[in-house]
Parts: sequence; structure tokens; C-alpha cells
Amino acid sequence: MRRSPHEKKALSYAKDRRYAYGNNSKAARKAVPRRKRWVNKANRHAEQQFLAGARGPVDAVMAGDVEDRLRGRRPKRWRKAPDMPLGRLLELRRQRASE
Repeated sequence: MRRSPHEKKALSYAKDRRYAYGNNSKAARKAVPRRKRWVNKANRHAEQQFLAGARGPVDAVMAGDVEDRLRGRRPKRWRKAPDMPLGRLLELRRQRASE
């Protein structure tokens, strides 16, 4: 199916996204991996804190307690937030320019 130029432009405005957070747009190259590293490090650290109590001779009660605490803790999460649709960004720019 062939699309008219108007349909193509409307589709582009809906699907294309632009960085509009306000910081330097190139900073995400470093910030995204840093945040992923931070979350994984925090989760590993918390697990090690729980497991530190289970070191030494094997104690079934202590092992069960530590395992319950490990499973009961919800791990930290981080997800990227999507950028703003191009049409919405241009709309906001037009509103600011008219003010």
C-alpha cells in the first residue's frame, strides 16, 4: 500500500521520538550504562549482606532464614524512560513560541 506524503508525515510525527528531558542529549550514552551498573551493584551488595550471616559452619535454621530473606527482598530496578514523540515536541515548541 502506498502512502501519501501527508500520511507519511503524520506517521513520522507519531512514531519518531526526540530527546526532550532538558539535559545534554549525548549524556544518555554514559548515563544509561551507569544506571544499569548502579542497580546491579546495589542488588549484588544486598545479596552479599544477607549471605554474610550464613558463612561458617552449616546451620539449617540459619540457611533457611537467609534464603527466606533473599527471596523476600524485591530487587531494585531501573528502566529507561521513552523519549517524547516528535509531534508532541513540535506542538510544545509552537506553544512556547506563540506565548
